[in-house]
Amino acid sequence: MDRLRQRADFLAVANGARVNSPAFVLQSRPRDDGGPIRIGFTVTKKNGNAPERNRIRRRLRELVKRLDPVSMPPHHDYVLVGRRDALSRPFATMLDDLRIALTKPARHTAKGPAKGRGPRTDHTRSSPAPAASSKPD
Repeated sequence: MDRLRQRADFLAVANGARVNSPAFVLQSRPRDDGGPIRIGFTVTKKNGNAPERNRIRRRLRELVKRLDPVSMPPHHDYVLVGRRDALSRPFATMLDDLRIALTKPARHTAKGPAKGRGPRTDHTRSSPAPAASSKPD
């Protein structure tokens, strides 16, 4: 198992499937090159200060070490995005969550324009609304 280190690899996996858990989000993406499983870890600043983020990252790395590599589909890239609950959640429960996340059908996300951005596609009006008259009655 190799590590993801390049930003472009993390971004590519972010466009793939995802499974949510209380302690982490598992993102995955199949690869066509037939290489080994690669995994990356990330924890955002909203999850606490540096020592807390490092603790979350260490717990996520330990989860993957204790996981049987056969349970992970081959030729995939994975990213574990840590959440604040990873600090307080029991380790055995997190390990079960990861096993379930790897077997659960993933929700695919298509990253398109954000809501409210881009051209309007549902044109319900056939003509513009009538203008209000500026003449006093």
